[in-house]
Amino acid sequence: MSGEDTPAPQQSEDQVQKGQPAGEPEAEPPQEPQGEASNEAATEAATEAATAATTEAEESQPASTAANDKAPEEEAFTYRALVLTGYGGYDKVKLQLKKGRPNPRSGEVTVRVKACGVNFPDLLARQGLYDRLPSPPVTPGMECSGFIEAVGEDVTDRKVGDRVMVLERCGLWQEVVLVKADHTFLMPEGMTYEEGAAFPVSYITAYVLLFEMANIRPNKSVLIHMAAGGVGIAATQLCQTVSDVTVFGTASANKHEVIKQGGVMHPIDYRTRDYVEEIRKISPQGLDVVLDPLGGSDTQKAFNLLKPMGTLVVYGAANRLSGQRKNLLALAKSWYSQFTISALSLMHSNKAVCGFHLGYLDNEFALISGVLQKLLHLYQQGKIKPRIDSTYHFEQVSDAMRRMQDRNNIGKVILLTEPKKEEPKSKEDSKDQKEEGQNDIKKEEPKEGVETEQPKTGES
Repeated sequence: MSGEDTPAPQQSEDQVQKGQPAGEPEAEPPQEPQGEASNEAATEAATEAATAATTEAEESQPASTAANDKAPEEEAFTYRALVLTGYGGYDKVKLQLKKGRPNPRSGEVTVRVKACGVNFPDLLARQGLYDRLPSPPVTPGMECSGFIEAVGEDVTDRKVGDRVMVLERCGLWQEVVLVKADHTFLMPEGMTYEEGAAFPVSYITAYVLLFEMANIRPNKSVLIHMAAGGVGIAATQLCQTVSDVTVFGTASANKHEVIKQGGVMHPIDYRTRDYVEEIRKISPQGLDVVLDPLGGSDTQKAFNLLKPMGTLVVYGAANRLSGQRKNLLALAKSWYSQFTISALSLMHSNKAVCGFHLGYLDNEFALISGVLQKLLHLYQQGKIKPRIDSTYHFEQVSDAMRRMQDRNNIGKVILLTEPKKEEPKSKEDSKDQKEEGQNDIKKEEPKEGVETEQPKTGES
């Protein structure tokens, strides 16, 4: 029998009268003085003995009891996080509970996250195809939005309560994050948390591709692949800030109406049409700029589509992503058809090829901050605005990743940190469940030894 199961020792009648704790040895009674004085002395002695015994019992209790009564808030603090537990399918990203409050050090802030963006690098990382993410177990997530809960020393331009966007290499798919203060950006008034989570990666990428790399100018033509995705929509909107830019965009046919409303003049269904042939019909000479997030053989096609003095900007390898898990055949095909060109050939063709990867600019936050400030100014002018395709709670992360990987989204897919609320059951549902329960009772197998009538041959 364990100590917890051992019954407490019973107090004797004398112990109860003397106020002695259960289980303590009875204190030796003092000698009785004579007369009235002796009675007072006896009472005082008994009281002192009981008090001493009680004090000794309290001091003998484990120190952990007091510690438990005053458990540090930091140790009791928990928050939810999505964790990539290994490489593979959608089930490899699991919702877990982390313990301990993240307290900011010098130059850091703690952010209570409200929404997170889902990006193609997150999908590649799940399959082990993104080298900027540390090995599992690790929390993915490059962008999020929320409000500041605490600030560390030397932080003067942020305060508790500020609504911010956050940009990091990874680790943002959780309810609370600890980040450097200069990795946060104040959200404009009127911007929702969903928009804040959809803004940094897509719009910084699109801006750098168009204005820093391709030097987009009036009267130019641009091909935007995956024009209905987060970067595609951001790039289309930014093209509208320059006069007379002709935008071609590839997307599934069911997305054409939306991207046309956003500014794509020539939508092309890449699933049923050869986009190179379709572009040549409209612009026989080719295009001035091609933005390529696909890689593989599509990069060679993009280069061939360029006019002299044209620019190709490669910024992704979406063709490597096939199925839930790493597809070795798709990887081999992408590697085999990878575009390569010599400096001499570039010179002879009078074309430019650029590459951009936001994940490798994590040490260039002065540059990133400058770009984001320009973008926020355009947002406040109403010239750009994130399009939210859908929102999913952390519990639904598999559905969110599947929607994006299957390319069913038009705009940004967002994860919400708040727990998914269970929908109250209607009276009809309750009635149906009750009837199902009654039917289950009726369908119970007969007890042993009880014969039941079997249906005759041919009866149903």
